[in-house]
Amino acid sequence: MRYTNAATALAQLRHLLQTDGMAVGDRLPSERVLAQRFSCSRETLRRAILVLEQEGEVWRHVGQGTFYGPRPDTAPLRENLLVQATSVQELVQARYLIEPAVAAEAARRATITDIAKLNECVLAGRTAPDRFACQKADDSFHRTIATVARNSILSSILTFLSDARRRSTWQTQWDRTYRHIGIREFKEQHSDQHQRIVDAIANHNPEEAEAKMKTHLEAIIEALQLPPGSPSFLTSG
Repeated sequence: MRYTNAATALAQLRHLLQTDGMAVGDRLPSERVLAQRFSCSRETLRRAILVLEQEGEVWRHVGQGTFYGPRPDTAPLRENLLVQATSVQELVQARYLIEPAVAAEAARRATITDIAKLNECVLAGRTAPDRFACQKADDSFHRTIATVARNSILSSILTFLSDARRRSTWQTQWDRTYRHIGIREFKEQHSDQHQRIVDAIANHNPEEAEAKMKTHLEAIIEALQLPPGSPSFLTSG
């Protein structure tokens, strides 16, 4: 048998991640299965996985396997159980209640350097070459707004919600949304909305920043195609 070299195995592994319908947080097939699939040795496969791990595209847990996406932040067992039990609706509601207020606070506190960083985040999302890069840029954008707000508690809460997005049924529904709408259309819509939020923050207009973030999150709710009536918090009160 002619064995695949490391470069070819790496290319095949990248192709697998992009075309096999995997969601961030999914476990890759075992090394034995992948080595057979790519016609390579396990040592060659491990070298390819190491490259992707260094790039943040996969992470490994001893005894559990290799997982798609960046390594999640460490969290206590109680929090991990909470995240696993969290529904998509609960995550959306939490973001909708918290993130507009965070955007408003960012508008009050933003510096010229902060605005430059936020514009870089928007550009990264607009020019993202694939679904994975687009998700990373989106996550970075929302985390950066929390940083600009300069409240460590709010930043920690949004980090927790971001981790929850990677570890729950949210990710499966999110990936389904990307495939349904098309990454180009979804990416452009997202980036336009992100830019409007940044413009409001740059103008130090808290009310506008809050309103634009709400509009953005409402678009996410619509794109996710949640069951009728599930985002009741949008109309309640």
